[in-house]
Amino acid sequence: MSIPMKRSAINRIMRESEVFMRSFGFILPPFSRWSPDEMRARKGEIDGITNAALGWDITDFGLSDFEKTGLFLFTVRNGRFADLQRGRGMLYAEKAMIARKDQVTPMHRHLLKAEDIINRGGGTLVVELFGDTDGQCDRAKGTRVATDGIWRDLAPGHKLKLAPGESVTLMPGDWHAFWGEGADVFVAEVSTVNDDNTDNIFEDPAVTRFSGIDEDEAPLHLLVPDYPGWLR
Repeated sequence: MSIPMKRSAINRIMRESEVFMRSFGFILPPFSRWSPDEMRARKGEIDGITNAALGWDITDFGLSDFEKTGLFLFTVRNGRFADLQRGRGMLYAEKAMIARKDQVTPMHRHLLKAEDIINRGGGTLVVELFGDTDGQCDRAKGTRVATDGIWRDLAPGHKLKLAPGESVTLMPGDWHAFWGEGADVFVAEVSTVNDDNTDNIFEDPAVTRFSGIDEDEAPLHLLVPDYPGWLR
């Protein structure tokens, strides 16, 4: 049975993560600092934030152990699928993420999203990769990816190690898990339009994209999945 994340833990992770990103010179946009009350007061002017699902995102993937299996994300910008379908307009998205040391983001693939995963600093980012067969993770099948524009053919389960400044380009269907090695890693994701509600397919059916929340204290800032309930 999944145990919800405590709001107090989420608030602590927000504070820690902002300090960590600032240490690499990365500053979150102004709306990241708004309180829930300020977001409510401005809800008539923030459709561009809420509709695009911009903002704070902290998940333990429904497995109740954030330190072992979890991820911090902040979606900075995101286009619209309607634009993607017509091939013009805002077709891209950007996220800031933190993969903590030995903290795993579980094996998954995307249906539509192509993405560059970039190590912006800290430890080594390890990306484990498998190929796809009929929509399933094929642990006997390798894959072909580009690392900083150089194509590489990788054996099944290859653990690609990205030092700060290095990146990998993943296409829809590339099964991947990742974690920090040696130290926490500041990760950037640059991708096509992102929809976390529909475009994440996990190998383990017990994994969920978003976590439940135990409201043991008031939120410091709203998470993206908080928007529907808090901003009605």
